[in-house]
Amino acid sequence: MGTSTTVKSLLCVLSVLMIFCLSSLYLFLLSRWLPVVRLQAENSDTNISEEISALVNQSVFSGEFNFPSSLEELKTLTAVLKQYKKDHLGYVGLLFCSAYLYKQSFAIPGSVFMNLLAGALFGVWIAFPLACVLTACGATCCYLLSKMFGKTLLLQYFPEKIALLQEKVHQNSDGLFFFLLFLRLFPMSPNWFLNMASPILDIPLVQFFFSVLLGLMPYNFLCCQTGCLLSQLSSISDIFSFSIMVKLATMALIAVVPAFIIKRIHKKRTSTLKQCKSE
Repeated sequence: MGTSTTVKSLLCVLSVLMIFCLSSLYLFLLSRWLPVVRLQAENSDTNISEEISALVNQSVFSGEFNFPSSLEELKTLTAVLKQYKKDHLGYVGLLFCSAYLYKQSFAIPGSVFMNLLAGALFGVWIAFPLACVLTACGATCCYLLSKMFGKTLLLQYFPEKIALLQEKVHQNSDGLFFFLLFLRLFPMSPNWFLNMASPILDIPLVQFFFSVLLGLMPYNFLCCQTGCLLSQLSSISDIFSFSIMVKLATMALIAVVPAFIIKRIHKKRTSTLKQCKSE
């Protein structure tokens, strides 16, 4: 029994690793296929051409897939992609969408930088819906990967967390969508784990997709809006101030109210039916 479980876990790991490598190869090749760009310095900044030339040769998306991990890297990358966007909007859009889905599908941290980049590149009214759709699609890819290969691994390494979530899902089964919405809206929820655990908890894919799409809207809007003012941003903590966190938590509590009401109605209806049967 133990040997069978070990072999199954190994096969799951190898399968995910193969998909990860193929996805990484695609992103690497896409980032290497750099179209010709006309260097146009903005605001008489003579250093911008040098930065662009350097990053064309050492793209942050090539080689080691060095996604932006600091504000300085993000600002430099934004300046480069803005230059490409002037002549090659389609290429920049494809590269951005591919990178975003890559991070979401494999639960790689750093979505805040991608949302900021979206706002800086496309403006809030394009970046916001784009980020929402990409977040939901990427989370769905993660859901499907977990459904196919992750059950054995998650039950083996996170049995207590899975059991706890399973209990919560069962308790809120009558208003499951609103409970899922609450989890997404609540700022401290581990979205990466929710994405991987959801298929194991038998959460329907449609409810999962729309709970991600709607539940992460406030977070995505906040980041995309801030991305439009990227040059004025000095720290990531400027985005998630105490007042913002309180507002997100309040929205999460409001979202769970319908689930509470539905649960109460269901209990009352069940109690009434039992009384009728007993009579």
